This record gives sequence, structure tokens and C-alpha cells, in this order.
Amino acid sequence: MKIGILKEEKKPADKRVALTPDQCKFILEKYPSVEIFVMQSNIRCYSDNLYRNKGVNVVNDLSHCDILLGIKEVPTSSLIAGKIYLFFSHTIKGQKYNRKLLSKMVDLKIQMVDYEVLKDTENKRLIGFGKYAGIVGAYNTFLTYGLKVKKYNLKPAYNCIDKNEMESQLCKIILQKEKIVVTGKGRVGQGINEILNKIKIRKVSKNEFLNNNFNEPIYTHLDYLDYNIRKDEKKSNKSDFYNNPSLYKSSFMKFAKKADIFIAGHYYAEGSPYLFSKKDAKNINFNIKVVGDISCDIDGPVGSTIRSSSIKNPIYGYNPITEKEDDFQKKGVIAVMAVDNLPCELPKNASEDFGNELIKKILPKLLKNTNDILIKNATICKNGLLTKKFNYLEKFIK
Repeated sequence: MKIGILKEEKKPADKRVALTPDQCKFILEKYPSVEIFVMQSNIRCYSDNLYRNKGVNVVNDLSHCDILLGIKEVPTSSLIAGKIYLFFSHTIKGQKYNRKLLSKMVDLKIQMVDYEVLKDTENKRLIGFGKYAGIVGAYNTFLTYGLKVKKYNLKPAYNCIDKNEMESQLCKIILQKEKIVVTGKGRVGQGINEILNKIKIRKVSKNEFLNNNFNEPIYTHLDYLDYNIRKDEKKSNKSDFYNNPSLYKSSFMKFAKKADIFIAGHYYAEGSPYLFSKKDAKNINFNIKVVGDISCDIDGPVGSTIRSSSIKNPIYGYNPITEKEDDFQKKGVIAVMAVDNLPCELPKNASEDFGNELIKKILPKLLKNTNDILIKNATICKNGLLTKKFNYLEKFIK
């Protein structure tokens, strides 16, 4: 079995990679029948020579490989017919900007296995960059808060050599009695919690957050039923919320009236209530001064997120009165951090974490049988056809 590591070609440049040099060496030693070939790249966070030093072939053509691993979408001009591809295709929601990509993969009889839909028997994702989105997103939120209140400055994560250097900056954070509210319980939430714990901010219950005063910074971590209630006030549960989101309304404002900082790491499903609207942000009792929107749904559930921001320019101000951008340091203006590619700020750490999950959870099944049920369920197209599970995309590619 020949595995090829793709060069990331999508703009802006992405330095991440599916497998690090050390991980490639591990695979070669564990699976003697496997060969790995890495496409030459001057963008990747690991140099070509680091791969060569681990005994990995560095080439300028992957057409002889069976399986091709990447991160972001592959340009249609670079696709190779008949191959098995794994990357984040961003096609399963019928994204218009990737219509040509999906259509071309079907035409070339490519087997497209999307990382996003590699899930376990409980429908939980097995692989992704969510943890590092949470880690960097939480860090950037405190970077933003320091600039907003003009009390401290942190080195941007993308200027740090690695996660260790970034975390060495946390001692510069100056907090007093701030109240922080966090949403999202998945990988993103785990990453957020990791940073909050390193800063040694105490976690409190939602009731304590709403009703008690503290002489120290604290945070509460909310699940979706903590800020969504049924409109008819009947008892709710997860299953009911999943199946009937239109029967619910947001109760997030009770937290927005108490919080100074909001770190949004939730997953937003279409049809669910917005956490807070632009109208809510106009409320005289709305207290949030900084929003770190890791989820980054534009003009969606977080009313102040009117656009995404960039790694080099991560902050903008949202004026609730005008509903337009403004100086984020002005009084009454919400400072918004809404970078939509956060893991790219720590590409080596993020790649290592991703590769470890790939090796542990996906690769054994992929090498044993490319028709394994796990792989099959994540295959969008194969042999010139959309698979049954994704046949709803037929109208999308015509």
C-alpha cells in the first residue's frame, strides 16, 4: 500500500499536514507493507529534509500512490483519477463554492473519504482540529481582552514557535473579578478548558455564576440546554432539542447580563435558536465586552459576529447601536475575535495531534479494508457515483 502526503495548495497557505515526519517513521516501522511518499512543499510546517531524515520519500509526483492524505480542499486541476482521497472537502452541506470540486471527483471516479464524517457508533466525530481551535481561540480571547482593557499584552500565537512558548505567555494575563461564560462541550470545549485551567481560573456552576459575587475571576461552562428552553416552558431533553429545535428559544441573555467575556465553542445546527441577537446586544444590561467566537458563524447565533477575522488581524469592534464595525477599544463597543482557521496558528502541534488520532482511529481500518464500515460511511463518492448516504447531493452537482 502506497500512501501519499499532499502539498496544501489552497490559498491562503496552510502549513498543517496529516502526518508528521516522526509519525511517518512510526507507520513505516509498524506496517512493513506500507510505503509513504511526501509531495515536495516549501509551505509545510515540517521541511522536506525532516521527512527525508526519517526515511520518507520526498517526490514531486504522487500518481503512483493508492491513498492520498491532505488537510484542505484539493484544487480540481491537481486531482488524480481513481485514487482514494482523505481531506476536509466542505461539500456535505452542499457548499456552492465546492460544487466543481465534488463534480470533478465524481467524474474522475475518485473515492472521497471526508474526515468530517468519520464517526463512531454514537455519531461522534473521530478526528479533527477542534481541540486546537479551542486552545488557540481561548488564548486569542485573552489576548483580545488585554488589548480591550489596556492592562496587558500577549504575543500572538502565530508568532510563537509552538504551544509551549504560547503557554509561557499566560503568566502575563492580569484579571480581577471577571466573569467568563463558555459554550461547547466537544473537542473545542476541551481545548478552551485546557487554557482556562492553565490560567488557574476557577470553574463554577451556572447557578453560582448567575447568583453569586466573587473576589476572583471565574468561569462557567454551559451545555446547550443551559441556554435553550422550550417556548411552552415544558420539560426539555437532548433528544427533544435535536429533533425539535424550532420549539426552543434562547435564554442566554441571563448569562450575557453577568458575563464580561464570552468564549463561543458550541456547534450551531440550522434551525436552532440564536444565542443572542443584534437586538439583544442593544439591551442596556448586556454586559459582554469581549467575544471569542471560535465557532464563527457569520450573521448567525452570535449577533456580534458580522464577519470572520484573520490570523494577522484577529480583532474587530462591533458597535451594538450602529450594528457596524467600530474601534474595538471604544467604550460600549464589543471586541470580537472571530478567526476561522485558528489551528493554523500552531501548525506543528495541531498536525501532531491530528496525526496521532489518524494513526490510532482511522489508519488501521483503512489499511485493512478500504470498504470497512467506518470508511464506507465517510465516503462521499466512489466509482463515478455519489454513495447512497450522500445521494442528496446529486442535485447540487448537476
